[in-house]
Amino acid sequence: MSLELSINTAVKEAMKAKDKERLSALRAIKNAIIMAKTEKAGTELDEKKEIALLQKLQKQRKESAAIYHEQGRAELAAEEELQLAVIEEFLPQPLSNEELQDIIAKVIEDVGAQSPAEMGKVMGKANAQIAGRADGKTIADTVKQMLLNR
Repeated sequence: MSLELSINTAVKEAMKAKDKERLSALRAIKNAIIMAKTEKAGTELDEKKEIALLQKLQKQRKESAAIYHEQGRAELAAEEELQLAVIEEFLPQPLSNEELQDIIAKVIEDVGAQSPAEMGKVMGKANAQIAGRADGKTIADTVKQMLLNR
């Protein structure tokens, strides 16, 4: 089932349960999907684009919550964290460090990279394989560390 259909189903369930906070978060996701579709002249989003969209929303919520915590605005931070939890329900399970290192080690072998200078080659293939199950910074840090240890 596509993300949009899953969100629509979850919106209906939240409406029936009268869960206002969850409904608000789901509507924000739905709005982002609609905005992304209209940007590209009504094209459908494939799974990779849906995951990328959710990751963007996830990152925004994390950053907003951190800023609210710094400013002592606990009620706003709690709202962002609730929305973050709802967004994360629709994201694929993240990879553990061991799984991430195994995938990157295979990519390094396939590419034949020997030094950090070849990080770009490894990152291209690694990002394609990992797609949405780890953030770019974590992937880059792991690739860099593994290439430095060769």
